[in-house]
Amino acid sequence: MPLHELLSAQRVAILEESGDRDTVLDAAARLLADGTPTAIRAIGDSLRERERLASTAIGHGVAIPHGRSALFDDSRGAFLRLEQPVDFGAADGEKVDLVLAMTVPEHYVQQHLQLLAELAERFGDADFRAALRGAADVDELGWRLLGGTALRSGARA
Repeated sequence: MPLHELLSAQRVAILEESGDRDTVLDAAARLLADGTPTAIRAIGDSLRERERLASTAIGHGVAIPHGRSALFDDSRGAFLRLEQPVDFGAADGEKVDLVLAMTVPEHYVQQHLQLLAELAERFGDADFRAALRGAADVDELGWRLLGGTALRSGARA
């Protein structure tokens, strides 16, 4: 699944005050839920529950927190670049500054695994990570994240 099918302009953000892992997961939940309080809580709980099982950090400063939800009929993602890296318990010991959070429908078992593999491959590319880290603002970040696909009106948190 191409990133532009998973993300929207409103779900790409630069998080200036990242705090800790829970703060980052809460920010991701707000973006994924499009601001709906009940959905924010449910998605946040899902992300934290998955994170308790094992870290979703994949190394090189990247984490892909994910969870299942009955709230939506399709997968959706939110991307956050953290100005202050956060400890996600990565195996390589590196703090995380690039976070692609997602929620998938409860019945998306095989699709969920395939999507995680695609994202891990994409974020495994050092040039791609450097491009995201080098973006001057949220609009440029979105443009680089989505491979030049037009993206405007992202968020600055």
